Amino acid sequence: MQEVIPINSTRMNPQVRRLLDALGAAATSTRLQAALAVGTHPDPDAVDVLVARCAVEPDFFVRDMLTWALTRLPKAITVPRLLAELGSEHAQARSQALHTLSKIGDGDAWPAVTPSLLRDPDDEVARTAWRAAVVLAPAGERKALAEELTTQLGRGDRHVRLSLSQALVALGEVAEPVLRGALASADPAVRAHARATERLLHDPDAAFDPAVDEAKRVFTLGPDGPAC
Repeated sequence: MQEVIPINSTRMNPQVRRLLDALGAAATSTRLQAALAVGTHPDPDAVDVLVARCAVEPDFFVRDMLTWALTRLPKAITVPRLLAELGSEHAQARSQALHTLSKIGDGDAWPAVTPSLLRDPDDEVARTAWRAAVVLAPAGERKALAEELTTQLGRGDRHVRLSLSQALVALGEVAEPVLRGALASADPAVRAHARATERLLHDPDAAFDPAVDEAKRVFTLGPDGPAC
């Protein structure tokens, strides 16, 4: 059963109210159509329900449509509400708020992408924070962001590591010196991840897994060791 999110506005357009009620329907297709309709006819009174629904919606495509609907509203209304979600105890609420903030692209939200979010213990929140940070960070903060992101090298599974590498590559040349520093890490996983990311930085079309394998080979056998 889908969670019912109360609608408190007494002045809301009845049609919008019905659409927002439909966001809690059991059928995924109904929720998707409702989110599309709300975004097509944006109403500022819908913001609280849309944000709350993001935190509990189980379907990826519906969540993405909810994000789109929020981007259709004035950012003066949506951004403060999304920033409040970053302190939620629910990982999906934090992750989806970060994702939506990155889609809105309001640089004023940058200070809210804190180191604690970039190091969030939930991998999906951290991955979303990395992507959002790259979008929102002003030019003068990108070097410091690269330094912060390198503290997460070696973390997680393939998907987590690839997300981090992609974020560092997106930062461009400011990432190169901090990646070189990470090559001296005592942790072989950090070194391999740093070298793989460095290779992607120089060749964004390179495949990630072979780059990691090559990095491991270099640190295991040395640069002149036999090829795998």
